[in-house]
Amino acid sequence: MTIGLIIQARTGSTRLPNKTLLLVDKKNSVLSSVLSQVKHSALVDKIVVATTNLPSDDRIVDLVNTLKINYFRGDEQDVLDRFYHCAKKFNFSIIVRITSDNPLIDPEIIDKSIKKMYEMKCNFVTNCFPRTFPQGTEVEIFDFTTLEKIWNDATLLEDREHVTKFIYKHPEIFTIYNIQSKKQIPNMRWTVDTLDDLTFVKAIFSKIHKSPILTNDILN
Repeated sequence: MTIGLIIQARTGSTRLPNKTLLLVDKKNSVLSSVLSQVKHSALVDKIVVATTNLPSDDRIVDLVNTLKINYFRGDEQDVLDRFYHCAKKFNFSIIVRITSDNPLIDPEIIDKSIKKMYEMKCNFVTNCFPRTFPQGTEVEIFDFTTLEKIWNDATLLEDREHVTKFIYKHPEIFTIYNIQSKKQIPNMRWTVDTLDDLTFVKAIFSKIHKSPILTNDILN
């Protein structure tokens, strides 16, 4: 059984163009920081960056090749299809979904979520249903059977663009386990979606010189 972590990444952001490749410090981009963080997961077997077939995303492929990370290229809009074929190609039994705009994703939350997946024997584990963790720490985990089901059943564009939205909309079909934060801090934010977000994240990286940077490090 292979646990695969798939990071969806593209350069076509509208609010903050090319945000995936913008620098958070002198050396590291948003995406390379995501990769640096998730490498500290003790339970993930393989990491793959799933980007688009667009020529503009050749830069993402160049970056992950430099970092010796696996990649997969697929449809720009149908991200669900991209995830499905990526997981199928790498023969993943369990899929961890991470987005490329969370450079401070916490590997301890990832491992805790994976453990819950096995412990609860559910279809889907998340930490944002409802949200109690800071924005920028989102983790979603599902097995390949669940991924294949939503790939077959989801027909609406919004459900295929957002990968797991179909699951959230149908709790009567799927067994969902939500991980709660003891500190209940959903309004805190260290994702990168705007220039202000990037400025804040840069400040964190300038003050905390360790790897990985954990949620408690930021709170402290």
